[in-house]
Amino acid sequence: MPGNLPVAELHSAIAAGEIDTVIVAFADAQGRMVGKRVSARFFQEEVLSHGAEACNYLLSVDVDMNTVDGYAMSSWETGYGDMNLRPDTETLRLIPWQPGTALVMADLAWESGDPVVQAPREILKAQRARLAERGLTAYSGTELEFIVFDDSYRDAWAKGYRDLKTSTDYNVDYDLLASGRLEPLLRDIRLGMDGAGLYTEGVKGECNLGQQEIAFRYAEVLETADQHTIYKSGAKSIADAHGKSITFMAKFNEREGNSCHIHLSLRTGEGEAVMAGDGTHGFSPLMEHWIAGILATLREFTLLYAPTINSYKRYAKGTFAPTGVAWGIDNRTCALRVVGHGASLRVENRVPGGDVNPYLGIAAIIAGGLHGIEHELPLPAALGGNAYASDVDHLPTTLREAARLFDESAIARAAFGDDMVEHYLNQARIEVEAYDAAVTDWERVRGFERL
Repeated sequence: MPGNLPVAELHSAIAAGEIDTVIVAFADAQGRMVGKRVSARFFQEEVLSHGAEACNYLLSVDVDMNTVDGYAMSSWETGYGDMNLRPDTETLRLIPWQPGTALVMADLAWESGDPVVQAPREILKAQRARLAERGLTAYSGTELEFIVFDDSYRDAWAKGYRDLKTSTDYNVDYDLLASGRLEPLLRDIRLGMDGAGLYTEGVKGECNLGQQEIAFRYAEVLETADQHTIYKSGAKSIADAHGKSITFMAKFNEREGNSCHIHLSLRTGEGEAVMAGDGTHGFSPLMEHWIAGILATLREFTLLYAPTINSYKRYAKGTFAPTGVAWGIDNRTCALRVVGHGASLRVENRVPGGDVNPYLGIAAIIAGGLHGIEHELPLPAALGGNAYASDVDHLPTTLREAARLFDESAIARAAFGDDMVEHYLNQARIEVEAYDAAVTDWERVRGFERL
């Protein structure tokens, strides 16, 4: 893609004075893009060959960047040492919304050279390696929704995120008129992402006020997760430059939430599609086991699809967010929706919201699918009706329940390892404790005078 930068072209752009800054970035445990900006010269002379350093607390803080207890990889007792950020030069790209800037995603390693197994990118790479052992490669696309506000980020903060003005006034699902008011911003986001080497497919309005979705071409799963992270951060920066703000939180208000449907399919190392076959619905045996495995692990892995307190507010009947553990053919009431035919046959996982960490969400899908393949799990019958009204098992309704299921999951510990499981259980514990201690506006409205 035009925005991707081979190392030789980066050197040429630096020599020509076109690039003066390189962002060395990675996704933290919450899926946020973090890292540091270094001068182009220093990147050439030092970072490219030796990496850069960053405090290991970056994977062990809460959303407010507070140091919290309970993490094995970093603490006051261990001194909060450094991790090494090792640039993955395959991810070098231009960042058009920041002048003179390139970006590279980094892998995290300890001083010993061992990978930081709790890092989201490393977690996904481990599941890719398990697929590779079977001669398989996964491709995915993430459909990330967001809500646009006419308030700037700083104004929204000053208002306590209350009384914000959405950029549309009514349901604009597939609307081309009211959504046109947002086109100056949406166009800049699309063109910016194209300039950064992403392949933008298009944009459409969604159901909530101010809600939009920009879709990107599918790619190999690690590339998809990297691009998702870059897009999410970049879209916020571009909105900020327009004096607007956007939110990807799973449930901003009582209307429809922001989803992040993840489409995923498998191919052989030679690029041959393997999900289609001669079975029922045109499935191969591998496809049947794959869906069965994702379905069987859906409740135990929900923590990786829905990592925050707010995630679970999205699971409401009749909102196009799933509540039941079911799969169906082109059925949007189900957690798993099968779409496409032949080489395009794929599974859409509708459980994740806009707050999902893409590396963890995709890793969970792969781990679940592999569980089904390894144990040759039979595929239950497709649900043909309304999953909201069915008697199927339901997704966890709280982060507390999801964390318990993840903690008790032998499948999770076998697939991800105890270090990873304990790390993200502690993240959930911190989130739950913070929420339990908070006094909300809902409580004040109900109790200030009347109780």
